[in-house]
Amino acid sequence: MFWQTTRFRIDLSQPQIMGIVNVTPDSFSDGGQHASTRAALTHCEQLLKEGANILDIGGESTRPGAPAVSLDDELARVLPVVREAVRWKVPVSVDTYKAEVMQAVLDAGVDIINDVWALRQSGAQHVVAAHANCGVCLMHMHGEPQTMQTLPMQGSSIQPVAEFLKSHAQALQTMGVGHDRIALDPGVGFGKTVAQNFELLAHQDQLLVLGYPLLIGWSRKSSIGAVTGCKVGERMVPSVAAAVLAVERGARIVRVHDVVQTVQALKVWQAAQV
Repeated sequence: MFWQTTRFRIDLSQPQIMGIVNVTPDSFSDGGQHASTRAALTHCEQLLKEGANILDIGGESTRPGAPAVSLDDELARVLPVVREAVRWKVPVSVDTYKAEVMQAVLDAGVDIINDVWALRQSGAQHVVAAHANCGVCLMHMHGEPQTMQTLPMQGSSIQPVAEFLKSHAQALQTMGVGHDRIALDPGVGFGKTVAQNFELLAHQDQLLVLGYPLLIGWSRKSSIGAVTGCKVGERMVPSVAAAVLAVERGARIVRVHDVVQTVQALKVWQAAQV
């Protein structure tokens, strides 16, 4: 299995680690730590040294209750980082839902659009469809960041999430986007209860049958805190455990904060694959 992106055909025969680069003042786990261009680029370099395969750069927090960021502010945060990072000959993803940001970063050479809204915002589908071969990750989110945890999903999460992802992937393909350009993310923590998030992990095989690579992000999420009692800054070990479980159950890309620890854990997992 491969993931076709702007400049790279990413080999998914081995799990890929997507390192998180939040160029934001208010992200739930590391807000403000990498808010300047210099700090963000230093963090990018460190993640690559630690073994990240993909950089995921975001200029707007999507934590529960996070306020929206203006287009100008998001572009000012993201573009300087992107313009430098694309020179490093590694896959670069941008976490955004705004069509204008997508167009600007794709024009700058970005490889992947990672959208928590699954291209449901105005113009987003058309920007991706008009590009020759960028990769895209479609994520399931119930509700919107401002209200998703106060009004979470009801009942089982598996079938609604699977149906949502399938329909949006198929819709994108009807617009000419190749199957090999699409990855899917069930959206751990996005409008789901703790039980629903772990249900998605327990029954991840039911998402694999959709036939697209899965990108999973458990890193430092509140559900991990709920079952461990760990505060955000204490969630490295359980986050790595969740990433390994996701890979063992078929995920091909894991989106993480703690890259070197995830790399080490996956080496142990890989050694046991006989």
